[in-house]
Amino acid sequence: MIEHPEPEPSRPLRSWIRSSPGTHIWLLIIAITSIVVVIAPDRVDHILLHRNSSNIHQLVKYPVRALLSSAFWIENPASLALYAVLFELFQAPVERWLGTLRWLLIVATAHIVATLVSQKVLLMAIQDHRAPRTMTHVVDIGVSYGIAAAVGVLTYRLPSPWRWLYLAGAVAFFGLPLLTGGTFTDLGHAIALSVGLLAWPLTRHVSRETRPLFHVKRD
Repeated sequence: MIEHPEPEPSRPLRSWIRSSPGTHIWLLIIAITSIVVVIAPDRVDHILLHRNSSNIHQLVKYPVRALLSSAFWIENPASLALYAVLFELFQAPVERWLGTLRWLLIVATAHIVATLVSQKVLLMAIQDHRAPRTMTHVVDIGVSYGIAAAVGVLTYRLPSPWRWLYLAGAVAFFGLPLLTGGTFTDLGHAIALSVGLLAWPLTRHVSRETRPLFHVKRD
């Protein structure tokens, strides 16, 4: 069995990155695609965002590619710093706590389910003439569904009474937009949060304490 070094107290930044590799690889890819959007010639950035979107048009023609590629782009590269902060606050702690495989299963499931359900609802609205047909080509990309799922599952790491205060805040943040005429994206966020909350069985028998992803056996 391959063994990995445990976090090094003398190198906290390196330790943090190595203890949540999936989070930081994902963030690195988003940074690269954001740079591509910034340096792309006029209208090429527009084409890139639409081709990598998980909108109705792309889901019908290229479902697997649309679901996968849409998780690695953000519409506004200026938001990269904000996403980096959100990844460190929510994604990295969940990955360190549950391990890369469980973390990836949760955020990937949330991204797929939230995308498919929200786009299905949008398609029904278009068919019922409650939304314009041009919405089939709307840009629907980004990592916010994965973040919402991480927010949800992180609830189970907190002790009472903080857990309930945190949960109330998360439900209010993602749920209130739906009560005030929210968009299909707001619906996706609420679904992703629910996926994170429903992932409770994956948190069982895992300590609430932050644990390193890798462990080294010493002689």
